[in-house]
Amino acid sequence: MPNIKSAKKRATQSIARCKRNVVRKSAIKSSIKKMLEAIDSKNVDLAKELLREVEGKLARAKSKRVFHANTAARKVSRLAKKVAQIAAK
Repeated sequence: MPNIKSAKKRATQSIARCKRNVVRKSAIKSSIKKMLEAIDSKNVDLAKELLREVEGKLARAKSKRVFHANTAARKVSRLAKKVAQIAAK
């Protein structure tokens, strides 16, 4: 346990940020799972709508440094590719 006041504050801030990031990541994973279910059921309109939602959440997480920029871009790209495949059919 830290002894210096500033180190104690940093430790508590770190714990708070970690909890916040866990919530954000969980929400993104849930949104992605919902979108993949829409893709599996071949519901193009719902999948496109959910893609916009997931894209926004990933952009926000990227700006808050929860995800690296390339990771967020990769996830969006892969999801968009799946939506485009079912839309083409």
